Amino acid sequence: MARPRFIEPMLATRVAELPEGPDWEYEVKWDGYRIQAIKEGSTIHLFSRRGATYTDKFKTITKAATGIQARSAVLDGEVIALGPEGQPSFQVLQNRGKLPSGYQLVFYVFDLLFLNGKSLLEQPLSERRSHLPAVLAGTSILFSSPLNGTPAVLMKAVRKHNLEGIVAKRKDSRYEPGRRSPKWQKLPLKPKQEFVIGGYRPEAETLELLLVGYYEKGKLLFAGKARQGLNPKIRKDLLDMLKPLATRTCPFTNLPTGKKGHWGEGVTAEDMANYVWVHPELVAEIKFTEWTTGNVLRHAEFAGLRDDKVPTDVVREQPV
Repeated sequence: MARPRFIEPMLATRVAELPEGPDWEYEVKWDGYRIQAIKEGSTIHLFSRRGATYTDKFKTITKAATGIQARSAVLDGEVIALGPEGQPSFQVLQNRGKLPSGYQLVFYVFDLLFLNGKSLLEQPLSERRSHLPAVLAGTSILFSSPLNGTPAVLMKAVRKHNLEGIVAKRKDSRYEPGRRSPKWQKLPLKPKQEFVIGGYRPEAETLELLLVGYYEKGKLLFAGKARQGLNPKIRKDLLDMLKPLATRTCPFTNLPTGKKGHWGEGVTAEDMANYVWVHPELVAEIKFTEWTTGNVLRHAEFAGLRDDKVPTDVVREQPV
């Protein structure tokens, strides 16, 4: 009999407009950590999107998964920090060791990849999902069930509840490990993605802002400066992590830029001396309003670090 194992997650393609029709179903795009839970007998393992172990990091989820109604299973979902008003908070999730009053960790499962010795990867999504209510029965793990309604109605509801966005999936889609597939499409209502930290501007005994970028054809490209979202504690914590990574060489291959730009987003040759460059080892989640015509983020805001992402995997997400 086959044993359950970590399976590289299938990813959704970012789009500017959701598909519509009877072949598609929709679910909430959660603002958390993609987690795969593997049960084999009484043993539970949690893995991040890149296969790092999270069994001890999310102990309450690990404990809850012991109640899964199966001899063996691989569950695919998202762990979020849920507040008293029902709002997920990625920043709170980062400080999961000390959750504020009223917050709890919740594991929303949206796919089942393996069940009782059998791989389900070749089964259509609708068939894989049909097993989840029974598998999760009696546990505190939640089924991220499909939403009812048209994309327009669902987007209105998601905006009203200040949620992250919507994911559309073809009901007949097979699970494609490691692939960003057009059969799964995501529409974030709050523009946000991961970027690699390549430098910072110091300010007295702390830091003022971060310089972030993304990889394209093996090169790290500058994407913008993030100043918003950095409270005093975050500045101190980031500085402690970035200082050991300092380097004399700028990691961005497209700096300096020729001019400041209309929104002050550029980095000129004169500006270069004001920054501390770091080896690109840390990944941050950045909110922003849009990309400028100069391919730089407008109104970038630090949302948190992503220790579940590999820096070299960070690319610019373009809607299709």
